[in-house]
Amino acid sequence: MLEDRSCFVSRDYHRERSWACMSFRLDANGKRPAEDDQEDGRVRKFPKQSDTRGRVDTSLTLGGNSSASEADQAGCDYEADDGMQMTVAQGGGDQHSDGVNSETGAQGGDMVADQAGDQHCDGVNSDTSCLIPGIGRDNSISCLIRCSRSAYGMAASVNRSFRSLIRSGELYKLRRMNGIIEHWVYFSCNMLEWEAFDPNLRRWMRLPTMNSNECFVFSDNESLAVGTELLVFGKEYMAQVIYRYSLLTNSWSTGMQMNEPRCLFGSACQGEIAIVAGGCDLQGKILSSAELYNSETGEWKLLPSLNKARKMCSGVFMDGKFYVIGGIGGPETKLLTSGEEYNLETETWTEIPNMCLPRTGETRENALPTTSEAPPLIAVVNDQFYAADYAEMVVRKYDKDNRVWFTIGRLPERANSMNGWGLAFRACGDKLIVIGGPRASGPGFIEVNSRVSSEGPPEWHLLGRKQSGSFVYNCAVMGC
Repeated sequence: MLEDRSCFVSRDYHRERSWACMSFRLDANGKRPAEDDQEDGRVRKFPKQSDTRGRVDTSLTLGGNSSASEADQAGCDYEADDGMQMTVAQGGGDQHSDGVNSETGAQGGDMVADQAGDQHCDGVNSDTSCLIPGIGRDNSISCLIRCSRSAYGMAASVNRSFRSLIRSGELYKLRRMNGIIEHWVYFSCNMLEWEAFDPNLRRWMRLPTMNSNECFVFSDNESLAVGTELLVFGKEYMAQVIYRYSLLTNSWSTGMQMNEPRCLFGSACQGEIAIVAGGCDLQGKILSSAELYNSETGEWKLLPSLNKARKMCSGVFMDGKFYVIGGIGGPETKLLTSGEEYNLETETWTEIPNMCLPRTGETRENALPTTSEAPPLIAVVNDQFYAADYAEMVVRKYDKDNRVWFTIGRLPERANSMNGWGLAFRACGDKLIVIGGPRASGPGFIEVNSRVSSEGPPEWHLLGRKQSGSFVYNCAVMGC
């Protein structure tokens, strides 16, 4: 979340809403009033802002963009369910640098927050010491990490210090250290187009379009969110490729490679690290290798191999350990019902029998090819292991002590899928979420449903609904 960010707020947006960490509020005319500051025996006035920046009831421009269309070009389009539309470009303006002042990140030079903000720090123009005047840098940061990260676009427009702090990623490290994490859902209904959903504010965000070729579009794709990055794995011509979306710069890049490139693997993240296990290589060979990715360093590290090679498997973290579940493997490429547990401290794998959800129901009786069904739909919430049985449309929970599955309730009624494909079942913080929607001959819908309580049968609450002409191809949850 950086430069080139715009925020369009419609007229029905409440005039009294303000950012809790800032020591000013816009007046009824949408301008920031002059305020007295008696510190050090001096009286200082806040500089007058231009009318186009200060008018909250029509538009609030962050980073210098003054229209929703310009914000769309920046790549992130928020839409609120309550009728309020908010367009926020949460990322670096590097890829939109035409006509942009690289010093301030403003188009046309209309950004004055840098100069104004820097002058409020005891009369010293300092990018390292000036954040919120009067309370000191440490208190400023403590205040900022407790704000919703959806407000960081506004924070980055205050001065260069804020923008540098956000863009460096240090703010997200501090949030993680203090246990302050927000989970957003990232999903794709078109291989090159990704959107995010903020379940707290119930807003949708459109990411920049990936710049790839048709080979990538029609290849097997996997996705993984780790740290402040979204990784999308696929194939271009005769080489496998990883596209990396950075939350800090709001842009896609390529170039990173695993030690052993693969697709159709199981994966999961924990903080700034992620583990991928199994899968298959370009020649279709099923792999038993595994790798650990550190988003802080951008490096891949080979881990000890699995006990069994497997592809089309799923992965989760639970009780501080990584688990890879189910998949296809063995000399006859049969369905696997076992799972494997990886202990990060001892760096060893332990096979666990019957850890995959039992395959019972109509789709299994029809003897479909093993590759026709989706990998296991599993999620871990508060170290409790759940699975979605798309054939029976129920949710099951795993008894870790007795190593058996039992049914706890129904999936959302409109969570349709095709043998599990097109349906996402994920953990989003301390809640289970289901992403999918009804398919029809005309335009369909993508719905985000959240489990209301962790106790008793699942009761589902609709968080968001969006028209879509396709189903969910890939889905990942980013917590930072």
